[in-house]
Amino acid sequence: MDANSRTEMTATPAATPAPPLRFRARPLIRSAGVRFALIYAVVFGLSAFTLVIYLYSTTTKLLTDQLQDAGMRDAAALIDHYEIGGLPELLEAINDRVADSDNDSIYLLRDALGNRMAGNLTGWPAPIDQTGVWYKSPVVWRNATVTAYLRAFALPGGFQLLVGRNQQTDPQLHDFLGEGLVWVLGLMMALGALGAFIIRSVFRRMVQDIAATTRAIARGDLSRRIAETGDGDEFDELAQIINDMLDRIGRLMDGVRQVSNSIAHDLRTPITRARTRLEDASLRANSPEDLRSAIDRATADLDGIVAVFEALLRIAEIEAGSRRAAFAAFDLAPLLNDIDELYRAVAEERNLALDTRIATCLPVLGDRELLQQAVTNLLDNALKFSPAGSVVSLTARLADAMIEIRIADRGAGISEADRARATERFFRAESARSTSGSGLGLALVAAVAQLHNGSLQLVDHHPGLIAIIAVPARLDLLTAPAGA
Repeated sequence: MDANSRTEMTATPAATPAPPLRFRARPLIRSAGVRFALIYAVVFGLSAFTLVIYLYSTTTKLLTDQLQDAGMRDAAALIDHYEIGGLPELLEAINDRVADSDNDSIYLLRDALGNRMAGNLTGWPAPIDQTGVWYKSPVVWRNATVTAYLRAFALPGGFQLLVGRNQQTDPQLHDFLGEGLVWVLGLMMALGALGAFIIRSVFRRMVQDIAATTRAIARGDLSRRIAETGDGDEFDELAQIINDMLDRIGRLMDGVRQVSNSIAHDLRTPITRARTRLEDASLRANSPEDLRSAIDRATADLDGIVAVFEALLRIAEIEAGSRRAAFAAFDLAPLLNDIDELYRAVAEERNLALDTRIATCLPVLGDRELLQQAVTNLLDNALKFSPAGSVVSLTARLADAMIEIRIADRGAGISEADRARATERFFRAESARSTSGSGLGLALVAAVAQLHNGSLQLVDHHPGLIAIIAVPARLDLLTAPAGA
């Protein structure tokens, strides 16, 4: 089979070492690292402030609930005294609690006429006019005005019991809590500033590494790559993407150099031959027939050169993806049957047998002309390199949502080392040196397969070669109603 492209490697001068990079000083507000750090610090600070406010309000509510729960338990105990022993036992219980200097509770009992009967308040607080509701009110307690939580309870006989808890009984606890929250808020702000500084440093280091690498590449050093930290984070992922892009650019640049060298090498001979023939004819032609014959031979050489450039342009057009605009859904089986009918006569002329097995329905979305050219290129190569009396097979089938086209011959084949380079432009294996061809056939087939989201695979046939084109099938066409 025709294998693609003979290359002539030329030495390229080493890239000039890039001078040390100096990053321009810029205002801090124009630094992306500073902006990211400020955004982080603001978000972190707001989050910390919200957390501190939440903790403070939750803790304050918890203390309030504890005061009210203690008041409810105390009131329930006094009501039990009243229900068991009546008014005398209730008065005794209140007086015992008031006499206890360590008890910070507030008590007041009055009769149905509003007269004070017991307790440590001189009078009923004015705001409290309902029972069963907690009030927060200033009262005079132990010769001092304090803020207390108070609740009134109605007792049988028209008596009213007032029970409360002094909100100022734990001022040190509230002060400690407030001071602690201030320290926590300050610590969070310090940690936020530290985190912002670290983020800015990491961001700046990453950007500097990318900038240094890209500037070195811009100066011609295509060997530079962005260093990876090995942490597997987003920066490593970005570095891998950029490095993969640089590797692809490097391969493309190498391909351009190789193609340029190959064009110069492969086209020099036919151009020189055409020039020599025309020059010889102009000097030695003895008749119009001799001159016409020399011109025809030179024209044939030039036509070959034009064919090479047309093939190169076609490959470039395919690789650019511009031919996808002509994609349409169609059945590949009739197209392959037409190719079989055309090449069966060619095979007979060369004393070869063409064994064809094509599935009845091969739905595909693609370019009919390009797929036809890819298959005919492979058949041309198979027939060209097959010995007389051998069999060339063409098989097309649907397998695992892929259309697989196999073309196998019994020729000299391609060595394993050459198969890895067979789709390069102008590469020609040693077994194909003595045959005609430009070394672009397999490159064109590979480009067509890639355009159709498929692949070209070359397999040893022992002896010979098997070329396999695999492209996705349009399975929805198999179930579509007639005329759809």
